[in-house]
Amino acid sequence: MLKYIADKEHYTEVLSRCEGVKHDLWIATADLKDLYVAKGRDSEPFLAVLNRLLCRGVEVRLLHAKEPGERFREDFDRYPGLWSKLDRRLCLRVHFKIMIFDCTTAYIGSANLTGAGMGMKSVDGRNFEAGILTDDPALVDAAADHLDGVWQSCHCGRCRHKNLCGDRPNEESKG
Repeated sequence: MLKYIADKEHYTEVLSRCEGVKHDLWIATADLKDLYVAKGRDSEPFLAVLNRLLCRGVEVRLLHAKEPGERFREDFDRYPGLWSKLDRRLCLRVHFKIMIFDCTTAYIGSANLTGAGMGMKSVDGRNFEAGILTDDPALVDAAADHLDGVWQSCHCGRCRHKNLCGDRPNEESKG
């Protein structure tokens, strides 16, 4: 599969896959806000989906570039499973948007993990976004390797922003 994803398809084709993940969900985004998803006739924070995944034993990695806003933090505090089980890292230089589903499918595109980027916003309030969804092993592996390289702090030693990064690894432990 190699599918072009545009606009609302970020919600229907990409975000909707998260609930069905069985083992690993890796997410990288520059911006992170209080994203909501449909739940029956109502809606819930996307963080509720992540909390359910974590409670089922799914490994969830969340890599983002800046601290989210107050509304996101309030939602975060409502889900205790996130506090101890969510693997979250901050890197100011992250601008790519990648989601890896069970190491078999990847989204690579422009949409941040926000309501305007991926969410339930109306057609007149949603961003114009583009990306690809693929299960091509070469593309999935390349995207996963890129995300994992940042996650594993491979670039921290020579990063010009490392003094601003709250999640910078302890330099003594790198030896």
